[in-house]
Amino acid sequence: MATTGKPIIFSVDDDPQVLRALKRDLRSAYKDHYRIVSTDSAAQALEALESFKKQGEEVALLISDQRMPEMPGVDFLERARAYFPQARRVLLTAYSDTGAAIKAINEVQLDYYFLKPWAPPAERLYPVLDDLLDDWQAAFRPAFRGIRVVGYAYSPFSHRIKDFLSGNLLPYQWLDIDHKGPAEELLALHHMSAPNDLPAVFFEDGTAMAAPSVQQLAARIGLQPVAKAELYDLAIIGAGPAGLAAAVYGGSEGLKTVLVEKRAPGGQAGTSSRIENYLGFPKGLSGSELARRAITQATRFGIEFLSPKEVTAIHTQQGYKQIQFAEGAPLNAKSVIITTGVDYRRLPADGAESLTGAGVYYGAAMTEAHACRGKQVYIVGGGNSAGQGAVYLSQFAEKVNILVRKPGLEATMSSYLIGQIAGIPNIEVHGRTQVQQAGGKEHLEYLLLENLDTHDRYEVPADALFIFIGAKPFTDWLGDKILRNEKGYVKTGSDLMKDERFAKTWKRGREPYLLETCEPGIFAAGDVRSGAMNRVASAVGEGAMAVKFVHQYLAEA
Repeated sequence: MATTGKPIIFSVDDDPQVLRALKRDLRSAYKDHYRIVSTDSAAQALEALESFKKQGEEVALLISDQRMPEMPGVDFLERARAYFPQARRVLLTAYSDTGAAIKAINEVQLDYYFLKPWAPPAERLYPVLDDLLDDWQAAFRPAFRGIRVVGYAYSPFSHRIKDFLSGNLLPYQWLDIDHKGPAEELLALHHMSAPNDLPAVFFEDGTAMAAPSVQQLAARIGLQPVAKAELYDLAIIGAGPAGLAAAVYGGSEGLKTVLVEKRAPGGQAGTSSRIENYLGFPKGLSGSELARRAITQATRFGIEFLSPKEVTAIHTQQGYKQIQFAEGAPLNAKSVIITTGVDYRRLPADGAESLTGAGVYYGAAMTEAHACRGKQVYIVGGGNSAGQGAVYLSQFAEKVNILVRKPGLEATMSSYLIGQIAGIPNIEVHGRTQVQQAGGKEHLEYLLLENLDTHDRYEVPADALFIFIGAKPFTDWLGDKILRNEKGYVKTGSDLMKDERFAKTWKRGREPYLLETCEPGIFAAGDVRSGAMNRVASAVGEGAMAVKFVHQYLAEA
């Protein structure tokens, strides 16, 4: 059955003539505001109600005949109550069944009963149903329509699913199994159980997935994991700001372009709750909103977006670039732009690694913000990402504590963010402080902190720790063929000329283009590149500029 979003009035009667008359009268009065559904089988009615429940539909009114061969109407209404306990219940009876109807008022909380026939409906049917529906509407709170996720709040597997959905800009409702109620009801409805089937993902069409991998979930929600073509003019690896800009310009300038992303569009910038210094957005915008706009723009120009897809290597064969994946067949392209960006460094404190995803998070402030409501939150890091995360989390947490090794934030954070933080009463900055240990049984419960001046150590209760401690380039997968500096950033352009290894690999009769690596036709842009500015605007500029050099390379090839 197609859904309309309207609440449902559901009627069941095994007499076709009575059912037709009832449907006619209900549609005449209520079709503008309710969906009218009916059946002549009580068993089919129960199946339909279960399906409605799985799909997140709402039933406002149930009308059932008392004398039906499969089961009495009172029994049907009692069983239907398990699916929609707030729905108003009405029984259709003959005069001889009024005793059963009166008894049902107490036994199944029957709201009303009608004697057949009910003509004229304007006098005998509509006034009663109007009152019942008004009563239901007064207490009605619309249910969430969309993806729902049931899991454990401090589960790394649940965090991975939430982070993937958030990163891909898919709204969802999170239900903590420890809070019982709706979470347990949803599992039971789909014949699932904890903990084996968690995290479980439920879709608007009534289907569900038990403990899916990110790849399985991506396929279910319609993301494209397989390339459609055999050869592309340009392959872009990484969908951060630089990659998204390259995709927009590559697509708009007629290049057959594919954009490959391991996790979700936006990169590290995509996890930012607020970017306030990006040109053209005086009120600021979130990283996810920037990513959404860019992906929409790029796909409008015809680029393919493969996600989630992890690249493991690039090989050059007869002038073409072959991109190898962790899973699936390789992809061939004439040119490549590497825009894999950077990742947060791991916190070296004892216990932090084992609690990652269970109270300890890298970035991900937006994903876990609601779980921090009324709790003690700590942030490690003094850069803009840490500041933006702190401002956002302060709307939920009881207190947000920023831990930095320097005396304050002035040396590492933009002044506009420092001013915001100073004006938020539940944010406190702790200078010259570092985390020595993260502890807890099944999730983070406390931190052991150290004052770097006095070397005093002290323990504090903590519910969540968000880590923003600098970055390292995501380049280990490149191997030795692409020259990098001592920190792992990709060397390009004139930087290569200073590297003694360059002459052994470069065999072209020209110098490399500004953003070209030591491998002709492979370019790097954004934070992954040695000498990059580490700003969203500069990454976007480099992504666009790289496409210009791609055109030059393809022309000479």
